[in-house]
Amino acid sequence: MKHHVEVLLTEEQVDARISEIGAQISRDYEGKEVHLVCVLKGGTFFTCELAKRISVPVSLDFMSVSSYGSDTKSSGVVRIVKDLDEPLRGKDVIVVEDIVDSGRTLSYLLEMLKDRGPASLKLCTLLDKPERRVTDVKVDYTGFRVPDEFLVGYGLDYDQKHRNLPYIGKVVFDKQEDGKE
Repeated sequence: MKHHVEVLLTEEQVDARISEIGAQISRDYEGKEVHLVCVLKGGTFFTCELAKRISVPVSLDFMSVSSYGSDTKSSGVVRIVKDLDEPLRGKDVIVVEDIVDSGRTLSYLLEMLKDRGPASLKLCTLLDKPERRVTDVKVDYTGFRVPDEFLVGYGLDYDQKHRNLPYIGKVVFDKQEDGKE
């Protein structure tokens, strides 16, 4: 579908907010090590930038959980595509996600990870759409609350496109010449 992208949050805004979150996590985990669990693929950009801004020791692992496919709305069907490589038992874990909207995927993921015995388990997201929530999920660290728009950039994609944008943009679907969308 033909579309274009309008800037919602500039690269500078995103960078500044990630620095603030990194500083807060560093204060909250002073004297400890934090284990970041990046939710692939969208969380990659945010996780890498966040890790660079955390001053306490950081370890990383990656997990891929899918509920979208090539659509613009969550299907509600959660599928683990790639599981963690390391055990979580006794670790202070922060799950890092690009966006929280319906909460279905993260609710499932967080319950599953709690069963693995971490010392603590928190959630950090770059973007939060609380008005789309259908499942209650506690977000401990939030970059930005955003409107209910389809967003791309900084790891978020539309059918695998636009992940590499250095800002957060809103996808605007172009009207066709015959007036149909």
